[in-house]
Amino acid sequence: MTSLHADEAFLGHYQLSHDPFAARVPGFKFFPAQRKPVLGQLHHLARYSQLLLAVTGPKGSGKTLLRQALVASTNKQAVQSVVVSARGAVEAGGVLRLLSQGLNVPQADVRAVLSRVAQLTATGQEVYLLVDDAEQLDDAGLEAMLALAAGNAEGRAHVFLFAEHSLIARLELFADGAECFHAIELQPYDEAETQEYLAQRLEGAGQGIELFSAEQIADIHLASGGWPGAINLLAREALIDAMLAQRGAEKHSSFGFKLPVKHLVALLVVAGGVAAAWMMQERTESVPVAPISAQLPLGQEPVALDATAPSVAADAAGPKIDFAGSSQPLPLPLVGEAQPVIREPLAQAAGLAESEDGGALDSLPAIAPATAVASVAAPVVEPAKPALSAVPTVAPVAVPVPVKPAAVAVAPVVKPQPVLKPVVKAAVTPPAPVAKPAAGSGWYAAQASNRYVVQVLGTGVEANAQAFVRQHGGEYRYFKKVLQGKPLYVVTYGSFATRAAAQASIKALPAKVQAAKPWPRTIASVRQEMK
Repeated sequence: MTSLHADEAFLGHYQLSHDPFAARVPGFKFFPAQRKPVLGQLHHLARYSQLLLAVTGPKGSGKTLLRQALVASTNKQAVQSVVVSARGAVEAGGVLRLLSQGLNVPQADVRAVLSRVAQLTATGQEVYLLVDDAEQLDDAGLEAMLALAAGNAEGRAHVFLFAEHSLIARLELFADGAECFHAIELQPYDEAETQEYLAQRLEGAGQGIELFSAEQIADIHLASGGWPGAINLLAREALIDAMLAQRGAEKHSSFGFKLPVKHLVALLVVAGGVAAAWMMQERTESVPVAPISAQLPLGQEPVALDATAPSVAADAAGPKIDFAGSSQPLPLPLVGEAQPVIREPLAQAAGLAESEDGGALDSLPAIAPATAVASVAAPVVEPAKPALSAVPTVAPVAVPVPVKPAAVAVAPVVKPQPVLKPVVKAAVTPPAPVAKPAAGSGWYAAQASNRYVVQVLGTGVEANAQAFVRQHGGEYRYFKKVLQGKPLYVVTYGSFATRAAAQASIKALPAKVQAAKPWPRTIASVRQEMK
């Protein structure tokens, strides 16, 4: 079956309007709750940071979907977005050529692109340069992207690289300890997000999540690791396997009736028993039959009797008894005669003591041979006893006896009393006057260049920065910089020796401050912006 026919059969079997798990589905926009903060962080960094932004994740992690959401959520009147892919243009010249075409720049070099960015900035438009598959850029291409992000006196572009995690190590080599990029790593979906993702994919194609069982969804999530690309592949394979299994079962059932394995074994056992009984019957019939010598009263000659034929002497000997399995009534045995009787049931004669389930089989009734074999030498004949059927064994049935549950003492539940923390009222002191930009500049100048601060927010109104510092305390400071010809007041928090310490301090900040997506940066970068 070719790929085209397989797709047609797959869509027709499940009545889908299109393949719901294709790599690119028009109009599909799934954005779980965990990705929304990442999108907000990208917008925040694009507005207040002058660093290159790198979004990393494995293949099929949803980087392209995040890039589409970023472009769709920007203000088209204030932002011009240029999207290129490094897959077909890995060298620097190829990427710059694509960016130049997107900006209508005749020359494909960094200076010409930055000149065009400066022209757009003067008209009130910012420029977003977004590069997919950036891990395929060569070293010259990465240098060009860093140069565009750093900018010059005329202007700078906001550069976003969407790549696999291997790009971070290469960027760190180019940075050589300097702070020139900010990395954001994507996280996989949890199981609930995986189910929501599958449901939205199927609903777009005209079906629902009921095509998958709960066990299948759990298996898909576990095998995919929660990454969207692997989820698509495994979900499609699961539906195709189920379709092929169902069609194979229908085709097999159309050729004939299929019995369960237990029923087939039972039929074989019964057939074996019947064959064994038939062979025993043939062997019994093949034994030569000796004539019966009957002793008559005085004055009469002995008469030879044939057991297989009716006899006149047998009629005179006494009443007749019908035995099961005999087509002719036989007379009572004469004196001096004996007839062997088969007493074992057919099932025991065939060697079948138990059924396939382990229980005793119901014994079949004994079948008397068609020809009775008489003994000539025996003087006395006892009446033949009919064969006894084996009594089926009845397994004892366990009858549950209701047991009255014993009374269980329930200990009273003692609710823990809340621990009241003593409220310490801070001494009311008149608010200290907020330092002017010159005082803030002096503090930043006194710090070592390799120390870190946490950038909290930026505002164009100095009074807002002062109010924020007064509200949150002395660990918050602000400095002034010029962005696109206008003053911007940036509030920072603390002073840390390492980037890891600054990053860890963000978790201890108030929730309202964390909502602004603060991020660590060096004192050196602050001084550069203050100039």
